[in-house]
Amino acid sequence: MERRLSEFFTQTVMEKCGFLSKDGNADPVITGLEYDSRNVQLGSLFFALPGLHTDGSLYIKDAISKGAKVIVHQSETEKTHGIVYITVKDSRFAMSPISASFYDNPSHKLTVTGVTGTEGKSTTVYLIWQLLTLLGKKAGFFSTVQQCFGDEVIWNAEHQTTPEAPVVQNFLRQMADNGCEYAVIEASSHGLSPKTNRLGDVNFYSAVLTNITHEHMEFHGTFEQYREDKANLFRALDRYVPLNAEPFGVINGDDRNARFFAKATNSKSFMFSAAGRGGDINIEAIESSAQGNWYVIHISALDERIEIRDKLPGSFNSGNVLAALLTVSGLLKLPIRDIAPFVKKLQPVRGRMTAINNTGKNFEVIVDYAHTPSSFQAVLPPLRERLNKTGGNIISVFGSAGERDTQKRIEQGIIAAEYSDIIVLTDEDPRGEDPISILEEIAKGVKSCIASQEEKTFIPDQNLFLIPDRPTAVKKAINLAKAGDIVIFLGKGHENSIIYKDRIMPYDEIAEVERALREIHICR
Repeated sequence: MERRLSEFFTQTVMEKCGFLSKDGNADPVITGLEYDSRNVQLGSLFFALPGLHTDGSLYIKDAISKGAKVIVHQSETEKTHGIVYITVKDSRFAMSPISASFYDNPSHKLTVTGVTGTEGKSTTVYLIWQLLTLLGKKAGFFSTVQQCFGDEVIWNAEHQTTPEAPVVQNFLRQMADNGCEYAVIEASSHGLSPKTNRLGDVNFYSAVLTNITHEHMEFHGTFEQYREDKANLFRALDRYVPLNAEPFGVINGDDRNARFFAKATNSKSFMFSAAGRGGDINIEAIESSAQGNWYVIHISALDERIEIRDKLPGSFNSGNVLAALLTVSGLLKLPIRDIAPFVKKLQPVRGRMTAINNTGKNFEVIVDYAHTPSSFQAVLPPLRERLNKTGGNIISVFGSAGERDTQKRIEQGIIAAEYSDIIVLTDEDPRGEDPISILEEIAKGVKSCIASQEEKTFIPDQNLFLIPDRPTAVKKAINLAKAGDIVIFLGKGHENSIIYKDRIMPYDEIAEVERALREIHICR
């Protein structure tokens, strides 16, 4: 896409982006927007962003040498003749309005749904997109796991849930150009925060909250701020264009913060409840297995009951299905009874309670992305309940990310110890932290849980292993498994790498588990 600077850097954009001054009278043709100088090409507009480890202003000369014609910056910088310099209060914040205008405000040409929450975002995005597609609508989406711009579904190679504003607007532009009517976006708390403003200029028609628990304190500082930033998705509904439309919210009524989010918007919000607590749709009965769920939902307004079957392992997925049903019903103005038959066709997300083919073995193997205390609480108790009936051990393999929320590590250890029989602690993106120190922090939680138990069935010296190298930890867990056990690998799910201080190691959890299973077959 190519546009002259004057075509998209308008007075309206100046007012929205915190414009301070402009140096240079040229009106260059802009060929693209970049915030990484390594990606700059001839005709680029370059955003010089402040950062944690470096400052984008240090790379302005490099960007110009590669062909950048416009520099958007917030710090004083030496000027080069023939280059346009736009000074703003905050160059990262300014990326959103400038990017939206450059791509001709694509979200105004789509009906956009945002999905936020601590857990369940990627799955709910994928379920909404699948239902829209099954009902004959052309839709695009992007999430932590996958993305689709109107054609085939492709894997998201990055660990970033919500990308920077130029990427968001570019994705939406591709969807609009490909004839999509609908777009579904995974909206992270980082992306909704005014600190990044990644989603600040997206025109949201519907907003979904899956749940909200303790997470990302390293960025937000407090839970209250984390909640405030999440709620910006619902506040955005009140700015929807055109003004005579009826945007709406969908909220997990079982979450203790449900009312807070409902009050964040003037638009109507619909509640769902997997616990049957008086939402607009509720689950009245549920049976779960490794193959999926069967449940009865009650539609309050109609006093109508519908039986549903899905192929999504984990009873917690029933809440994600309810959220998707309510959202698609609101988008298409269709009764839920007409959408419900398509639920049985929904496919799970890779790396979300993915059952690994374990032919010839008599134990169960699962890969999941759970990496927070609340997601552990969602995943592990149903497995424990199942094994309490049949016998067998739960072997849990997980770690905790470095340079992220450290408060959750002890909680992860406590919860895992409460429901697991054997725990293998291992690397999960240590980044700049010492890997073994992270595992020792989690182990404190494991040991504190054991110390509080009257019946000491979990013996740390025999049941707790600290193995930083993840492939080695995978092999250890598989070799420990016996008949009737469940081995669950948590925290990596769909991801394709492990991030260390000095390198990024390619890593596919599912492939690694399958390799270990093949090796144990040969050895045994």
